[in-house]
Order: sequence, then C-alpha cells, then structure tokens
Amino acid sequence: MRDERIHDHTDNKNVHVVDATDQKLESVESAKNSDVNIAPQENITREENHQALAGNQGHTIEEGPLVVDESLITEDASQYSDSELNKTELTESEKRAAGYTAYGEGKEKLIEVYNLKQYFNQKKFNEVRAIDDITFNIYRGETLGLVGESGCGKSTTGRTLIKLYDATDGKVIFDGTDIQSIKNKKDLLKFNRRMQMIFQDPYASLNPRLKVMDIIAEGIDIHKLAANKQDRANRVYELLETVGLSKEHANRYPHEFSGGQRQRIGIARALAVEPEFIIADEPISALDVSIQAQVVNLMLKLQKERGLTFLFIAHDLSMVKYISDRIGVMYFGKLVEIGPADAIYNNPLHEYTKSLLSAIPLPDPESERSRVRRTYNPDVHAYTADDVLELREVAPDHYVYCSPKEYEVLKADYDHSFVNA
Repeated sequence: MRDERIHDHTDNKNVHVVDATDQKLESVESAKNSDVNIAPQENITREENHQALAGNQGHTIEEGPLVVDESLITEDASQYSDSELNKTELTESEKRAAGYTAYGEGKEKLIEVYNLKQYFNQKKFNEVRAIDDITFNIYRGETLGLVGESGCGKSTTGRTLIKLYDATDGKVIFDGTDIQSIKNKKDLLKFNRRMQMIFQDPYASLNPRLKVMDIIAEGIDIHKLAANKQDRANRVYELLETVGLSKEHANRYPHEFSGGQRQRIGIARALAVEPEFIIADEPISALDVSIQAQVVNLMLKLQKERGLTFLFIAHDLSMVKYISDRIGVMYFGKLVEIGPADAIYNNPLHEYTKSLLSAIPLPDPESERSRVRRTYNPDVHAYTADDVLELREVAPDHYVYCSPKEYEVLKADYDHSFVNA
C-alpha cells in the first residue's frame, strides 16, 4: 500500500507489478505501456464488496436507538485481513507477556472506521486525497484527539464521519450501523440527532440574522422536541445556563458576543438535541488562551455529566493531551500514529509526531531557550518501492504507520513505562 507523497516516484524503478492475469511486469513503465490495471487486487475486491453493499437499502429506523436490518451490516473488522485494514496488531501472547490489559477491554465501540477514503476531483489531474485509507475506533464515553498541520485531513475526517461528505471508499459504522446505508430523510434525521458538530469558526457558523434563542432552538424545532413555545424557551434558557451564559443572552444577536461566548453558543446548539457523539472541529483555535481553558473545561464537565463521546480536532498537542484519552496524528491524509495520550506525548515514535511535539512552547524561559525544534523530512524514512506501509502495533494500543524494517526497530526500542498496565 504505497503512499505517493512519502515514497519517491516509482518511474523507472525496478518494482514488481501484477496485472489482472497475475503476470509480473518488469517495471511501472512497462505496466503503463501495456495498458493494464496496476491497482492492487485487494482494493478491487473491496470495491466490489462495497458495490454489492450499495444495493442493500430500504431499511427503517424506529423511535429511539437506530434499528437497522442485520443484512445491511455485512462488513466489520473481522471480514478484513490485516493487510486490507492497513493495520497489523500484536499477538495475544505478546500482549500477555507485557502484562497488559487492552485499552478497549470492557469498552463499547461507538464509532468504527475502516479504510476510510475521501478524494476530491477524483481521477482528475488535480485530485486531492484528503483522507487516504485510515482505520481507527472511538469508544463510548472517551475523547479521541486528532491533531496535525493545516490541510492534513482532520476536519475532512470529522465531516465525513457526520456524513456532511459522502465517503469515496471505506466504512464508517456508528453504533453498529453503516452510515453510508442511511439514505432517506427520516433516517438521516434520526442519525443527525445522535451525532452533532461544533464548528471551528464561532462566528461564521452562527446565522447573524437570527437571535440566539432561534439559533439554539433550531434543532429543537427540527426534531420536534418541545411541547410548546414555553417549553422551547425553557430548554434554550437551560442550555445557556449549562454553557455558562444567562437567559438574558437569548434575545441578542451573535455579533453582540465575544469569541468565547459565541463558541459557548455553538456548544449549546450542539447539545440542544441531546446527542451521544460530538465532533469538536478546532473549537478553541480562534480563542484566547484563558478562554480556551474555559471552553475545554466546560466540555470535560459536560462529558462527565452527560456521558458524551468526543472527537476533538485541534493543532495544539498540549491542549489535546489535556482533554483526550487517546490521540491520533494525521499527516497528508494518513493516520501516522495513534495511541494513549500519555504514550503519544511522552514516547512519540513517528518522526512527524516528534516534530509536532517539539513545536509546543514551554512556560519556563530557561527551558524555552534550550528547546530544539525538529523539522520533519519524509526522506528520513528512506522507504523503497517494495516497502509495505501500514499501521503497526509497536506496543499495546500504540500504532505507528511504518515499514516492516522500522517496525522491528521501534518495537525493540520501545519504552514500556508509558503503557498503562
């Protein structure tokens, strides 16, 4: 599974290519000239499976939790091989030898993402692979932090999970339901109530022509949650007080609030329909540091009180560590490292993660003067055209996107003192 942005181009390199008749061609150039399909066979199989699944529609979701015909749920992790999942895991004996209890033991998977791809301008000269074959889980009640530089695919991942974008390929399973199989308006309404999003820009995401009362109550109106006008107003007042505002704010317009207050309004709007899962897309990036702390503490408080599950997207690894149970690091559409927050922060393995951590400013002036910034250069990996790159479990629940050679080195040198036994 090659990544063109991390590998050198394969033109004129001696690599093995297999055509549809299983005949090895001498090089990529000969493959091009012979006009054969050089896509990996396993990808073709997955696409055929997805096409077969696409015809399975017409389910009905009743009141309460999503209820889907079991025939719709025909793909899960057990139906993929490790190579198809781009994921290699430690054996049970290796985990037992480390005296380790798996992070997910006793936890319920709320979100399951398998080989998710989101391409824009597909098959055109300006194709953008915003998400390129990523796999991960989010457990009920946890916060998964997602970090990386601008343009790496973090926000696109969130928007694809909530179905603002239709995925190019792969599966997103929410509480046992494949979200791509949800087609009609009624079913989408049920799905949208269980999953909400807090957007990055606290001003652009609010309608400047509506008062706060109507902004927050919009979801209440759509889902018909209020019995009458007074009940509607009471719900809005309660939500405003929950996020640290007062009911007097309900009759004001968004431009009358500060950035932090507007973000609280956005949080109240997301909470209005009582969701289970919230995608927070850089909710603190436009705020002052002191306001950032207030918003993050508010989210932690709400999670504890309401049992919410968060996908927290941000640039700042230090803030992500504070709020997250696990952290995933993205680079150029790839998930290059994912693991427990302490392990990622104290024992980073991928060179890109180390570069991100080195950019965190320190509050101590002496330490700040001596801090060494690391610049990430993909050439440091020295990958060849034959290297198979995938997420590999270097230590229990700590995955790194690497080659087999890197994997053996990382596994031998891993510091297990940061693994929770």
